[in-house]
Amino acid sequence: KHDAIGWVEMSVNDMVRAATTKQEVKLIHPSRKNKDVGVLFFESARVEKVPSFLDYITGGCEMNLMIAVDFTASNGDPSTPASLHFRNPTGFNEYQAAIIAVGEILAHYDSNKLFPSYGFGGRLRNGQVSHCFALNGNPQQPYCAGVQGVLDAYAQALSNVQLYGPTNFSEIIRLAAASANHFTTQNDQKYFVLLMLTDGEISDMAKTVQAIVEASVLPLSIVIVGVGKSGFENMQILDGDDRALSDGMRTAQRDIVQFVPFRQFHGNGPALAREVLAEIPTQLLGYMRMKGIKPKPTPAVPAYGTSPAAGAYGAPAGSPAAPAAPPGQAPYPAPGAPPADNNAPGA
Repeated sequence: KHDAIGWVEMSVNDMVRAATTKQEVKLIHPSRKNKDVGVLFFESARVEKVPSFLDYITGGCEMNLMIAVDFTASNGDPSTPASLHFRNPTGFNEYQAAIIAVGEILAHYDSNKLFPSYGFGGRLRNGQVSHCFALNGNPQQPYCAGVQGVLDAYAQALSNVQLYGPTNFSEIIRLAAASANHFTTQNDQKYFVLLMLTDGEISDMAKTVQAIVEASVLPLSIVIVGVGKSGFENMQILDGDDRALSDGMRTAQRDIVQFVPFRQFHGNGPALAREVLAEIPTQLLGYMRMKGIKPKPTPAVPAYGTSPAAGAYGAPAGSPAAPAAPPGQAPYPAPGAPPADNNAPGA
C-alpha cells in the first residue's frame, strides 16, 4: 500500500517554468495540515504537439495505392452467375463492386491516381501460375489510371488469365514492401497502401506472416477486403488487433493490417469508409513516430493554371516507380483472342 505524501495544483505552464528555473514546489499535506511534507522538483518538462494524420497529408506526405486481386479458382467459373468473378453483362460482380467501393475511398488520398495493379493465383497463357502478375498485362508498366482503369485492366485479365491457385499472399506483400522500402524521409514523405481483394483462406500463412512482420518497419499499410461468404479466420489473425503478429522469431513492430469483410458493409458507404480507414491514420502516425519524422509545413497554394510536370509512364515527376511483377509474364494477346479456360480445379 502506498500513502499519499502530499499534493500540489499546477498548470502546464507552471510545470514548464518550474523545470526551467529549477524551482522547488512545496507540497501540501493530504489533510491540509500546516506541516512540512516535502517538495516536488521537476527535472524536465516540455510541451509537445502530437501531429495528426491530416498534418502529414496537408504537409505533402504522398499516399500511394497498390491493388491486388485474387484470381484463384475457388472464386468459381466466371461464366456462371454463382462466381464471384462472374462476367455479368448487366452489372458488376462482387470483385468489381469491391474495387469501386473501396478503391474510391482510398483513391482520394492517392497523390496521382495511378495505381499499380496486380493479380495473384492465376495461370497465365504461357502456362505459368503466377502469384504476382500485372492486371493490364504489362509487368513493366502496371499503372492503371484511376478506379476505372483498374476495372478495365481487371476485365482484360479475366479474359486472359485462368483462375487457378493456390491462394498465396506473401509474394504480392513482398512486392509492395520492396516498393515502400526506398522512400520516406523528413524531406520526402511517402506512404504506401496495399489493397488486397480475396475470397478465402491463405495457403502460405507462415510465409505471409513473415512477410508482414518484415514489412512492419516500412511505410506500408495493408487493407485486406474479404469478398464472398468465407469465414476469413486467418484474416482476423493477420489483423493483429488483439495481439502483435509474430512469426515465431520476431514480432511485428506495429500493426499494419486491416481486414474488412465486404459483404458486411456493402451498400453502406459511410460505414464501409469508416471500416476501411479505421486504422490507416493510426498506422501512418505510428510509422512516422517510430522514425522521428515530423509533418512538413503546409505548402503554399500554386498559382492558377500550373501543374506538375509529367514523368515516366504518365506519372507526375518524382513519383515512386511502380514495382515490376516478377519475370515470366508476357503482354496479353491482342483483342479477339479466345478467353482463358477458367474451368480449373478449386484452390
